Amino acid sequence: MHLNIEPDLKYCPQCNDEYRAEIGACATCGVALLTGLEMQARMAAHREEKSPRSLEIFPDEPMTTIRKGPVLAMKQLQAYLLQQGIPSLATKESPENCTKGCRGSELLLQVRTSDLREVAAVLEEEYRQTTGLSDHDTSLADAVYNVEVQEAVCPACGFRFTTSSTSCPDCGLCFG
Repeated sequence: MHLNIEPDLKYCPQCNDEYRAEIGACATCGVALLTGLEMQARMAAHREEKSPRSLEIFPDEPMTTIRKGPVLAMKQLQAYLLQQGIPSLATKESPENCTKGCRGSELLLQVRTSDLREVAAVLEEEYRQTTGLSDHDTSLADAVYNVEVQEAVCPACGFRFTTSSTSCPDCGLCFG
């Protein structure tokens, strides 16, 4: 999870990849890199123009739990959401749950119900960036191998092949 931008590193303004200070252009996008300070300023300006919402959460606002987990993980996610201009609350579980510490300390991370759509988009983009999915074409991810048709498209590489084979001749993905 990219929790903070390091001032002594450089970043791609398009894909947000992180680079050493001496590198000048993004290997993926080919655009000039920004320093960490420039990237922080850009992100702050983007948050301000995009989200004039209050960062204060009032007691009467409806809240929705988005995740439950260890204290450190929930605090990191909370900091990440705050960087994106989305306030959240990290709260203890209700008292009727196990309080003997057998599972360790866990928190519930809650956001305003009205912010759910934006939270989902932010978390999806963070997931795509941290898993490397942003670098891959996922347009064929929903492709289905059907033996009743004559030709299939491999969801992993996009190669077209006859369904008489139970694996992709290009990348080796098995369908059997």
